[in-house]
Amino acid sequence: MTTRTSSCNCGKLSLTYDGPDPERISVCQCYECQRRTGSVFSVQARLPVEHVTIEGASTTWTFPIEGAKPADFRSCDSGGATYHFCPECGSTVYWDISVAPEVVGVAVGGFTDASFPPPMISGFEAYGAPWAMNVSEIQMPHYDYDGTSHGGQRA
Repeated sequence: MTTRTSSCNCGKLSLTYDGPDPERISVCQCYECQRRTGSVFSVQARLPVEHVTIEGASTTWTFPIEGAKPADFRSCDSGGATYHFCPECGSTVYWDISVAPEVVGVAVGGFTDASFPPPMISGFEAYGAPWAMNVSEIQMPHYDYDGTSHGGQRA
């Protein structure tokens, strides 16, 4: 069992997970995940609710929006999800998945833990940028934490 904590940028909303490594960690490139993260994909884990403790207030947003025009694309939350984000800094920390109430979805990046296990599955690649899953092959400078450039070589 491992204890890991994910939080928003300001630290007022957090999720602590005390349990085994997640059974499902995924990379998703659906449009909803792209919009939610502001990135070309998201990395997310599903955590059993009995191992999760949430602290702090959240504001919610639910998809799909009741009464709105249905989305014209499939997404990983097509079955419905309620996203919980910090009302202070706006970071999405976790979400409730309508079709899987026994788990909580959480953005892996919120853990800021390089030892977090890698994804096991990938989805919605057809919606993604062609280069997104192969960033290390893009010829561009790569930087170390100290700002040292390594030209086109990966550090």
